[in-house]
This record gives sequence, C-alpha cells and structure tokens, in this order.
Amino acid sequence: MLGFTLPRAARNTRITRAHKVSAALVATASCAAALSLTAAPSDAATPSAHAPAAVKPVSANGLPLTAKDRADDGKKDKVLASSVADHLKVTGVEKQGHTAKEAASRSVERKAIATPKTAPKAAPKAAPKRYANNLDGWIRQSLDIMKAKGIPGSYEGLHRNIMRESSGNPNAVNDWDINAINGIPSKGLLQVIQPTFDQYHVAGTANKLTDPVANITAAANYAAHRYGSIDNVNSAY
Repeated sequence: MLGFTLPRAARNTRITRAHKVSAALVATASCAAALSLTAAPSDAATPSAHAPAAVKPVSANGLPLTAKDRADDGKKDKVLASSVADHLKVTGVEKQGHTAKEAASRSVERKAIATPKTAPKAAPKAAPKRYANNLDGWIRQSLDIMKAKGIPGSYEGLHRNIMRESSGNPNAVNDWDINAINGIPSKGLLQVIQPTFDQYHVAGTANKLTDPVANITAAANYAAHRYGSIDNVNSAY
C-alpha cells in the first residue's frame, strides 16, 4: 500500500474522524488504480476480439468427423485424383488419334486432288480388217499376211502371175502338163501342186490347196525361196 503523508501545516492540526475516513478512501483508490495498471495485459498479448473461433470439421450429417471419415475422405480424394489423371490420359490419346485421323484424311484428300477425275479411256481395239471376196481382196489379204511373215512380193507381181496362170479363177485345174500326168495336177490361182503347197503352206491361212488366200501366200513363199520374190517370176515356175 502506498504511504500517505499530511501536509506540514496540517501536522499541528487535530485530525478528526471524518478526516481519517477521507484519507483512507483516497489511499484505497490510489492502490486500486496502481493494481489495475499493473495487472492489465498489453495490447499485443490480448487476443483479438474479432478473431474467428476454431471450427471443427463435421460430416454430412452434422456430426464431428471421425478417424474413419477422414480415411474415407482420403480414399475418395485419391480416387478422384486418379480419375482425373485417367481422364487426362484418355483425352490426350483421343487428341492424338484425332490428329492422326485428320492428317490421314488430308493425305487422302491431297491424293484425290492429284488423281485425275477421269482416267483416260483405253484406245478401242481395232476392228478386224475386212477384205472383199474377190481377186482384189484375196491379193490384198495375202499381201498383209506376207508382210507379217516377212515374205517379199508386190500387188503387181501377184496380179500379173495370177492372170497368166489361172485368169483369176481360184478353182482352175491343169490336167494336161507333166504334173497332171504324174497325178499331182496344178490347182488354184497360181497353179500350185499339192506337195509344194504342203511344204510352203503359211500358218494362219486355210490348209486347203484351192483356198484363194492360202494358194497365193504359199506360191509367194515358194517363189521367195526359189527366185527371191514372186515379182521375179514371169513364166511357168
């Protein structure tokens, strides 16, 4: 308790009961003020009146979370994280596949653009050449075959010898010369005997002595071997 001293002037003055009571009250008030200043905490140590109170986590039903609830929540978080990761992987794979498909589609489109819309048509096969069924037609057909087989001869050489030998008659037969006497008469447009025809017959023609084209082609083949060409024959051969 703090001491209280009366003024010197008052020391010689008689203190009444009322004075004693007043002095006690003043001393008591002073002590209380000193005690309150000493006991009051500083602002730094005083908790903030506005600080929020700690909130305990609760479950969906409003009850405090148990250890099992926390474990279940941890598992759910792991499952959710795994699901998100899987989704990201699948999404990445799908994007790669989509990109690859787009690239393939662009490649196909480029090829389609590069390819002509209409392919050129193949040239039609040439129709078989037709020849007149007469002396002119027979000579012309024989000349085409001779050319393909490499047998020399001309239209003029064939026509000239035909007119001398048979007058253009494909069925003409010589029944009076030595060949006829020997039983192998000359026949056809160029009067060919059967043995000569058999030996010089040209493949692709009829195997018949009196056939006009076969007769002309075989005789020209024989003349090419013996005289160099039918053009070189001017008499019986």
